[in-house]
Amino acid sequence: MTPSQRLTQLGMNLPEVSKPVGSYVPALVAGRLVMTSGQIPILAGKLTHTGKVGDTVTLEQGQEAAKVCVLNALAAAGAAVGGVDNISRIIRVCVYVACAPAFTDQPKVANAASDLLAELFGESGKHVRSAVGVASLPLDVPVELELVAATGD
Repeated sequence: MTPSQRLTQLGMNLPEVSKPVGSYVPALVAGRLVMTSGQIPILAGKLTHTGKVGDTVTLEQGQEAAKVCVLNALAAAGAAVGGVDNISRIIRVCVYVACAPAFTDQPKVANAASDLLAELFGESGKHVRSAVGVASLPLDVPVELELVAATGD
């Protein structure tokens, strides 16, 4: 089953690629690699979550935001390579979590994105990852995510 078929099976769709709000592109292809800029939890031009995890945002809300971020990253990467089904492997994910100073469950927030990638791509969705706590993120979002993937066999 292809990643797009799995998305359909899960009742999910890739969102439209958000227009950059700065001097960057959403995704860039270099050889067989496609890398995304940081993706935030935004759908249809509106932020889905704001605030800091462990303060005004619960762990579960942070996980929801991470899923939105990874879908945005897949949309950007897919647009750069002619569709998400042209992505053959997820290589690296970096998840930034804006959080309260005492919050230490950044990996649990990131797991929501990692688990979704594994569900969509199977073994090829398993990747290396960083989960980093930060003081703040653009537009007061709780999560930002970057993705590196490969195309071809």
